[in-house]
Amino acid sequence: MKTALITGASSGIGTAFAQELAMRQINLILVARSQNKLYQLAEKLQHQAPIKVEVIVQDLAEQQAAKKVYDVTAEKGLSVDFLVNNAGFGDYGAFAQRELPRQAEMIQLNIVALVELTHLFLSGMQQRGTGNIINVASIAGFQPLPYLSVYAATKAFVLSFSEALWAENQGTDINILALCPGPTDSNFFKVADFPDSFTNKNNSGFTSAKEVVKNALKALENRKSNTVPGGLSNQFIVNSSRFLPRELLVNVIEKQFRS
Repeated sequence: MKTALITGASSGIGTAFAQELAMRQINLILVARSQNKLYQLAEKLQHQAPIKVEVIVQDLAEQQAAKKVYDVTAEKGLSVDFLVNNAGFGDYGAFAQRELPRQAEMIQLNIVALVELTHLFLSGMQQRGTGNIINVASIAGFQPLPYLSVYAATKAFVLSFSEALWAENQGTDINILALCPGPTDSNFFKVADFPDSFTNKNNSGFTSAKEVVKNALKALENRKSNTVPGGLSNQFIVNSSRFLPRELLVNVIEKQFRS
């Protein structure tokens, strides 16, 4: 049986990936900070499907966290066939008024840990000649996003990085996908400290985490470099920079996201 490692597995899109891959009878390695949630999810999935589930409790925002996760898999003799780099968070507000350590932690988790995990596990996939990697980016990665400036910049990095690796691995049996969801039914807005008025006004257009995952796995099977789940509004957002001057676009977004 194949094995998938999922970061940020304790909630939202990460949990949805775990549930869907378990249904496909893929063994799982679940990584997150929330020990209780991980073990509860592991127990539930092992009752629902004939799979093995390993739990690694690790805060990926810590230095050397990716290497620690990799070392655990190596010590247990686990070969990762499917890597889902889902862990990440945002932080809402004017950049200069937000705490700098929080911004640095976001870069460490959204970019550094993702790059390190990708490098560590992609090498093994290339040696075996097969593998799959999904890096969770966002529609925020397609344009600057005032009041989520660092978050959007990290997701632009993930999108560019993933598409480059997709091209490097063409002609092999290794699939790499940048998953770019829009607003999703998850804890993102709460963790990012969005005002309630913003989320209440916009939550009717949220995509379910289950739908995001199904879209991602289909795109991966079709060897796409990126995919944007959700409706036409998400497609409009990611393509708007092709038709509108960048200064006009970012000014419009600033008004929409201003508290």
